[in-house]
Amino acid sequence: MNRESIVAKKKFGQNFLKDQSVLRQIVEAMPKNDHKIVEIGPGLGDLTKFLVDVKSVEAFEVDTDLCKLLQSIFKKEIATKRLCINCGDVLKAWQSELVSEPYDLVANLPYYIATNIILKALADPMCKNILVMVQLEVAEKFCATEGEKVFGSLGIIAQSVGTAKIVTKVPPTAFDPQPKVDSAVFLIEKSTDRNDKEFEDMLRVAFSQPRKTLVKNLSVKYDKRVLQEALEKLELALTVRPHQVSTNDYHQLYKLTRSLDGRRDTRGSTK
Repeated sequence: MNRESIVAKKKFGQNFLKDQSVLRQIVEAMPKNDHKIVEIGPGLGDLTKFLVDVKSVEAFEVDTDLCKLLQSIFKKEIATKRLCINCGDVLKAWQSELVSEPYDLVANLPYYIATNIILKALADPMCKNILVMVQLEVAEKFCATEGEKVFGSLGIIAQSVGTAKIVTKVPPTAFDPQPKVDSAVFLIEKSTDRNDKEFEDMLRVAFSQPRKTLVKNLSVKYDKRVLQEALEKLELALTVRPHQVSTNDYHQLYKLTRSLDGRRDTRGSTK
């Protein structure tokens, strides 16, 4: 099997990154540390060949045809344990521990599972940094800040564990076949781990209808009087929209609603 015989499969969302300058930019943007690299969806190995020159790589590829090609291309790297190729669904592998040591996720992610993979990596204590190529719209959501129209739960989750920034935007012409949308490489440098599912559940409700007020959305989950009291304590207007509230205020709001709800449980009502 050779590269020329490989045809991109739509069911795996395959768009092979071919632009050498973008590949180099990804490698140059990698945080300087001694972590292992996890690459998801190595495809034809164009990014992999740059990565194995820098660090040891644990790759996960769902396409069996590509697995065979990669095993042929990287025989030496596999033999010297510079590269390990895992054939199969990475999300199934992630049901337990993905790797047992600190790692950085560096990859050109398939669009259809990119957000899910990033959220899994953010929740994985072994993952220390995330440097990935995704659809531009997704990258902007993870890197958005308070007040921006695209600021939502993804931006808050990213800011809750570290810092996020777009490294470079990438046009469709950098890929084969060309996707119908623009892409971007973005970096999340983690400073802490994320494991509060209830906080994320609150965020999903808060942004369920972005054009409505925060109180209106959250009243589905919390008592309205509790919400009003919490917002007053945070000096936030009752008319505030979800995207106008900072990450820190969302964390404070979460703590306040829990404590005020607890007070209601013990007293029977709030005053």
